[in-house]
Amino acid sequence: MTELRRLDPDGSRMAKVFRSTFDQLYDGQHTGRYSVEQLFKTEKTHFGTLIEINLQREFKIPDGCVLDFTIAGFEVDCKYSHTGAWMLPIESFEQIVLVTQADDRKSVWSAGVVRATQENRRTSENRDKKTGLNVLGRSQITWVFKDAQMQPNALLQLPPSAVSEIMAGRSGQVRVNELFRQATNRRLSRNIIATVAQQDDYMKRVRYNGGSRSALRPEGYLILGGDYFIQRNIAAALGAVVPEPGELVSVRVTPAAPEEGVGIDGEWWRLAAQDEEIDLPAPVLPR
Repeated sequence: MTELRRLDPDGSRMAKVFRSTFDQLYDGQHTGRYSVEQLFKTEKTHFGTLIEINLQREFKIPDGCVLDFTIAGFEVDCKYSHTGAWMLPIESFEQIVLVTQADDRKSVWSAGVVRATQENRRTSENRDKKTGLNVLGRSQITWVFKDAQMQPNALLQLPPSAVSEIMAGRSGQVRVNELFRQATNRRLSRNIIATVAQQDDYMKRVRYNGGSRSALRPEGYLILGGDYFIQRNIAAALGAVVPEPGELVSVRVTPAAPEEGVGIDGEWWRLAAQDEEIDLPAPVLPR
């Protein structure tokens, strides 16, 4: 546990591994998928293998002689379960197990360590001689991180009707435009844009000169990019969700008095109310 904390003090590296593993399996750019429920059964099973591989690559963890990893001189088995029902093979008995779990709908993940002693294991086994942790064993998990946050999947946080409306668009550009209308004031990752666009040049769908920033500007939409410090500052000043690097946040704005607005492109602006009518196009964003 101490070594894992040393490698990842705030959990940000593990969070990226879980996020990228979900996105790797969805392959949204080519399939349009964005949830575990849309995966084939074999793909769901493969998730644990990918987590093991991706954690090992991220942290450059050496192989174990018998188990998956060697961490701080100890053999460690790595197990993943969407539900927390980790299956323990015979070779992990009496050994240290790194148990991991994630929920993409809630944008949370967990990782902890436990020794698979006889006292901590169930007495029942499946036909492969695998078993799981009993109630005592689950209570003995030392959590390195418990229900830690990861980058959200906006398509799982929107109402299903909104997602259906987004994905019904006849072209990638139409779908991306609708995403920015439906998913306002939310962190939108590049993978979400790719999933909706389903095109190789998906980020081109966001830009001015033909992309969503141009198409939605007459409707009062600003699409703020986390790669630009000044746009992050604008989001914060407006009181909107601030995009992280690699993310976008869509908001609607309307003209405001100087004392209640934010200066953008030589004018003053504030966030528009949900049903507020927009009379003027949104300003052009600085970079």
